[in-house]
Amino acid sequence: MFGLSNSIRVFLAVEPVDLRKSFNGLHCVVQDRLNEDPCSGTLFVFTNRRKNRIKTLYWDGTGMWVAIKRLEKGCFSWPHGVGADEKPSLAPEGLALLLDGVDLKQGSLKPWYQR
Repeated sequence: MFGLSNSIRVFLAVEPVDLRKSFNGLHCVVQDRLNEDPCSGTLFVFTNRRKNRIKTLYWDGTGMWVAIKRLEKGCFSWPHGVGADEKPSLAPEGLALLLDGVDLKQGSLKPWYQR
C-alpha cells in the first residue's frame, strides 16, 4: 500500500459497502453515513458483505486515493455488534495487522494466513 504516518487517523465503516463505488461514491458514504469530512486526512476503510475485500479512501492533501485488497482465501476480521452509524478507529499499526491477516480480537493469525 502506501506509507502511513503514526499520526494518521483510521476509521472503519462497520456496515458493508458496495465496493463498485469509486471516489465519488465512497466520498458520499463518508459524508452521509459516517458524518465525516473525506478531505480531513483520515483514512476510511470499507468492506463488502463477504468481508473478502477492503477498499480505502484517503485524502493526502493533493488528491484522493482509493486502494483495494482482495483476499484469495478467507475473510478479514471485522467488528460486529457495533451500531451502523458508529466508526471504530484503529491505529495505523492495527490497520497493517488487519491487512496482513491478523484477527484483531483474538490477536492471532487467521487459518488461511501464510508467510
